[in-house]
Amino acid sequence: MHESLKKVLVVGSGPIKIAEAAEFDYSGSQALKALKEEGITTILINSNVATVQTSYKFADKLYLLPVTWWAVEKVIEKERPDAIMIGFGGQTALNVGVDLYKKGVLHKYGVKVLGTPIEGIERALSREKFRETMIEVGIPVPPSLSARSEEEALEKARQIGYPVMVRVSFNLGGRGSTVAWNEEDLKRDIGRALSQSYIHEVLIEKYLHHWIELEYEVMRDKHGNSAVIACIENLDPMGVHTGESTVIAPCQTLDNKEFQDMRSMAIDVAKSIDLVGECNVQFALDPKGYNYYVIETNPRMSRSSALASKATGYPLAYVSAKLALGYDLYEVLNKVSGSTCACFEPSLDYLVIKIPRWDLDKFENVEQFLASEMKSVGEVMSIGRSFEETLQKAIRMLDIGEPGLVGGK
Repeated sequence: MHESLKKVLVVGSGPIKIAEAAEFDYSGSQALKALKEEGITTILINSNVATVQTSYKFADKLYLLPVTWWAVEKVIEKERPDAIMIGFGGQTALNVGVDLYKKGVLHKYGVKVLGTPIEGIERALSREKFRETMIEVGIPVPPSLSARSEEEALEKARQIGYPVMVRVSFNLGGRGSTVAWNEEDLKRDIGRALSQSYIHEVLIEKYLHHWIELEYEVMRDKHGNSAVIACIENLDPMGVHTGESTVIAPCQTLDNKEFQDMRSMAIDVAKSIDLVGECNVQFALDPKGYNYYVIETNPRMSRSSALASKATGYPLAYVSAKLALGYDLYEVLNKVSGSTCACFEPSLDYLVIKIPRWDLDKFENVEQFLASEMKSVGEVMSIGRSFEETLQKAIRMLDIGEPGLVGGK
């Protein structure tokens, strides 16, 4: 495909904010690098000057405009790109891409969407469509029903039974999501949840209290060749946003059956949304048995993708951009290892731990507890040969005056 592409528009993530921050500068910069290697003229729209990607070192042309569909349309009208990449700017870029598609802008100017098609993105990000898609392909999901109004949400919650998790469609950082232990909780929070959805839709899901949460990072090319790059385990249970969780790679508590079953299922999830590029698939695992459910998938680069890239030495964003251009997995070289192709799955002989960092003193009236909405402003990553060593390193790196879990004097 890429031989016919002369000019590609890359959509950034806009201002750095909680839950949508520097990891998208990383992914966007990697995408621009991959495009320039192919001799393709790159155009970037991103309103954030405090990023690496908003320099002419990476993009041939830069538009410091709001990352909205109408601003992107103006750039398309002026530049007439052959294609657009929307998988490297977080949820903001995906929402813009869906808007451009639905409003007929992409069709009007003959702009191709590189990577996962819009229909696949909608199947992944609409909670109801994702649930329906999983059921169609025989992948287990928790008992759940979608709702578009407060009354409908209350009725669906009664059918499922409390406690319930409220998940928001087309959303980042868990904004508006909540756990409702009874109808009073749901009545209090459902209005905010609906208001935070890009399509005014929520999913009322049976709350899997204290189940284990896991993530798999999946690469897939246009011919269906797939590779699972990392398995990441959350030390915090279900109900805590992954951006708020301490996580470890590779997974520590899975036996081989659990690992392989969910690995295969993650590949099936990627196939069901026609993924081209990278996604992460999140699972809930019953700590008392072999029951597990698929929770969601993000058909784009994410916080977990940036972490997995650094943890494994596999440049997920760079490879994802190459796959979006039409390459197959076995045709892309891993520039980090310098010797393996992108179809080679890393095997780690060390541990990596990520701990989030909060800076809540800057904000007034913040609820200072872990929940389904993300509040952290950054994270640290440590590498070690044992769990204890790696955890102690990460705690010291937080720069909060703690020497580790077991302090000195």
